[in-house]
Amino acid sequence: MNKIIELYKKHKEIINYLVVGGLTTVTSMAIFYGSTWTFLDGNDAFELQVANVLSWVGAVLFSYFANRVFVFESKEKNVLKELLAFVSSRLLTLLLDMGTMFVLSTLLRVNYNFSKIVAMVLVTVGNYVISKVFVFKKKEK
Repeated sequence: MNKIIELYKKHKEIINYLVVGGLTTVTSMAIFYGSTWTFLDGNDAFELQVANVLSWVGAVLFSYFANRVFVFESKEKNVLKELLAFVSSRLLTLLLDMGTMFVLSTLLRVNYNFSKIVAMVLVTVGNYVISKVFVFKKKEK
């Protein structure tokens, strides 16, 4: 058991990021699929992007607070500045998400469910790198 605790402590940030990322993914998917199964048509290119944006907004709000507290343990006092940096960085990966969905689902006619999974993997990696390097960077003491 001590080895497991040591491994966790050594890799705490990445493990917590994966857990929060998993929960963010669940949030995003719940909103995306909830939208496409109820009031938006996933086979319509415009409505597919509306579902994508709705799921993005919900996921970004959840992700910011979870990453701030549990992953990067941010001490930044200016929460609004940090939140704006976080949302701005997520706008970049939203474009990646929308581009991936457009290319795979609309142009190549790949099933939108599969396309969304591919897009989410690319976005998750991009989000971690951007958050670590630009948003929640540790300040020198």
